[in-house]
Amino acid sequence: MNFDSILSLSTAILILPLISFLILIFNQKRVGRAAGWIALAFLLADFVLAVIVAYNRLVLYADQAMIQWKFDWFSLGSTTIKLGIGVDNLTAVMLIVVTLISSLVHLFSTEYMKDDPRYPRFFAYLGLFSFSMLGIVLANNFFNMYIFWELVGISSYLLIGFWYEKDTAANANKKAFITNRIGDFGMLIGILICFSSFGTFMFDDIFANIGAGHLPFDSGTMLTVAGICLFCGAIGKSAQFPLHVWLPDAMEGPTPVSALIHAATMVAAGVYLTARIFPLLSADALVFVAYIGAITAFMAATIAITQTDFKRVLAFSTVSQLGYMIMGIGVGAWSLGFMHLVTHAWFKACLFLTAGSVIHAMHASMHHKGDHHTDPQDIRNMGGLRKTMPITYFTYLFACIAIAGVPFTSGFLSKDGILAGTLAFANLSGHWFIPFAGFTAAFMTAFYMFRLLIVSFHGKPSTEIAAQTKENKWSVVFPLMLLAGLSFWFFYSPNPFDANSGWFLQKIQTPASVVPAEYQFDFITALPEGHGEHGILNEFAEELHHMHVPAMLMSLLIAGCGILLSYLVYQWKKINADKVADAIQPLYKLSFNKWYIDEIYERSFIGGTVALSKLLSWFDNKIVDGLVNLCAKIMRGLSWFIGKFDNVVVDGAVNLTAWIVGLSGRLGRQMQTGSVQTYIAFSIIILMIIVYFVA
Repeated sequence: MNFDSILSLSTAILILPLISFLILIFNQKRVGRAAGWIALAFLLADFVLAVIVAYNRLVLYADQAMIQWKFDWFSLGSTTIKLGIGVDNLTAVMLIVVTLISSLVHLFSTEYMKDDPRYPRFFAYLGLFSFSMLGIVLANNFFNMYIFWELVGISSYLLIGFWYEKDTAANANKKAFITNRIGDFGMLIGILICFSSFGTFMFDDIFANIGAGHLPFDSGTMLTVAGICLFCGAIGKSAQFPLHVWLPDAMEGPTPVSALIHAATMVAAGVYLTARIFPLLSADALVFVAYIGAITAFMAATIAITQTDFKRVLAFSTVSQLGYMIMGIGVGAWSLGFMHLVTHAWFKACLFLTAGSVIHAMHASMHHKGDHHTDPQDIRNMGGLRKTMPITYFTYLFACIAIAGVPFTSGFLSKDGILAGTLAFANLSGHWFIPFAGFTAAFMTAFYMFRLLIVSFHGKPSTEIAAQTKENKWSVVFPLMLLAGLSFWFFYSPNPFDANSGWFLQKIQTPASVVPAEYQFDFITALPEGHGEHGILNEFAEELHHMHVPAMLMSLLIAGCGILLSYLVYQWKKINADKVADAIQPLYKLSFNKWYIDEIYERSFIGGTVALSKLLSWFDNKIVDGLVNLCAKIMRGLSWFIGKFDNVVVDGAVNLTAWIVGLSGRLGRQMQTGSVQTYIAFSIIILMIIVYFVA
């Protein structure tokens, strides 16, 4: 297949979900319950095309530069704005991830959403969401990416607030939309810096300019600013600290939406953007990226430990794992950070869909019992589900051991590589907080994921509702089994303990930095062309190689301790969780209340905005309206004066004139006697007067 064919298929991949959206949104009543299968057919076709494109790109053209199509959009003076699409190895992998997970979510939703009155609209929105994410993946320039970036935002707004009749859902979608606008504004500034400096939005043109030594505004500082501003978009979309607060609330949307957001679309967009802009990130920008990821991974993990809502635990887990990916890219382990994005997509989609399976079964049991009060998402109302829902249990178990970093899983390969990267980075740069946060988060991840497993699935049912649950239909459990299977190591590497020997890292090589040497770390350069004595290992790659075994042993020990502790507390009851919580009450409250970040925002930014609005309202009412009222009074006084002047002076003058004229008329009438002799006498008298004065 030639380049034109690859680009044509890629365009079809982009367009098909849009066609699905248009068909369903304008024919909702006509298609009815067939909407789910129509949407699924489009996404399955998309997945087949994605496999063809990925095979050709990764097998036949793996060493080629980005295959891309550019066209002139319009010219502005001497500047021509170009747009287009592009396919490289990064794009090819993401096409598979997005289309496959979207297809499975569509299949899952045909059963999960079957009783929803807005069933066709839901699948229309899913198609729009998939279209938006595929647009980001296929973009070869910042302008295209930003357009689809905002489309992802509006798609998430529609889906998070799909059940908008609930206040919590309506508030959640607004929170997500507004929070992301903050990060998107920073991204826009970064894009404008690049465009104003280089006159183009194209990735390759911008990279070429920077590689040639042409920095934004001829300043290394502005290069760092541009990189951090672009990364702000990822802080918002990928829910990184301090803009992470929207993602847990996004659980108000239907569970299939949560799976799509957390695995393949919205949050993946931020990590994908960071991977895309990696070549232009300076040393200072990379340190900033690494610290944001480390703080996010650590903080979100501490919060997940104490949550009791099934989906919220998984939501904070996603925030933490996204922090891992960002941290991996920030420390220079670019390919491993991206690998974790891919591996995490499978097992996180599986985890959310298992949550959906459990919630769906709980709802069915509640409906059968006529119970409308039990919270079907509270893990304290579950228990014993491994007996009533064995397929859901085992698929959750496989995904759970993957995210915990247990050997023979894909999660172990990618997370182990990132942790090795943090150790290598710290050894070379001295930033030891980053590996500390990474390893601590790994311990907590193993603990809270197995806590969720034990409380929800093990032991005896906590409620009659849980005891009456049943396994779901094949359309629900099949996606779970497939995603759980994709969580094993052999899809990425033949060696379950080393990702470097697998095809993934060989195909997804870290791109060379285009930043001039004085603004980059000595060890952030192109990764080796080969390995061992036949390759060229740079300083960072060499250190990363040395840190692999220590990081692996430490991560195994830490994950094992986390799993053991969860069993000691929740399975074997050797440690009383309530007594521990009472003993460390301040820390427990800090975790349970999510570090009070929402409260801080409520009292600072939101409260400040409300206070400012009240101040402006007072200024408007008292000052502006006061001045307006004063002016109105002055005008009324002036009008009164003018009215009086008009009545007294003007009307008086007019009346006087009228009186004089009237008097003259009356006198004139007296003179008009009708007698000729009288008129002759008056004429002689007047003539005499004239002669007198003239003489």
